[in-house]
Amino acid sequence: MGAATSETAESLRAWGSGSYALEAAVELVIRAAGGRYADPGQPWVTEAHQRRGGDRYVLDVGAITDQTIGGLSGGEQRVLRIVASLAGGVPVRLDEVSGLDRGTLDLVLAAIAHAGGSHEQSDAAIDPVSGKFAILRLDSLHPWPAE
Repeated sequence: MGAATSETAESLRAWGSGSYALEAAVELVIRAAGGRYADPGQPWVTEAHQRRGGDRYVLDVGAITDQTIGGLSGGEQRVLRIVASLAGGVPVRLDEVSGLDRGTLDLVLAAIAHAGGSHEQSDAAIDPVSGKFAILRLDSLHPWPAE
């Protein structure tokens, strides 16, 4: 199987849009392993009929099972279990992160920060120069790495 096409990635992102946890799961599927997990040939990337007509890809978290990921490496299984947890509430053991390589761990940390909404948080502060009250938009606790 190859990597996700830009069409597949855009479709998955559109499907997950509006839920931080789904957005994070989709982004992790798209970015990890060079996009292989978002390839339309994967059992968890399925086509769903749109009301406007045509097909659109969605993440079927129920298809991420021990049977469908059993042939993958331990690290690949770990990241897909984390995806399933973000997208569907399937519990994941936090010690799963101990078997991830540095690049994948970076993506997982960004996904967790995104799912928690850290990219949309703000804080009240007093401007030290003007002394005026201000609402400051905060950066993500762990931004997505550059593609």
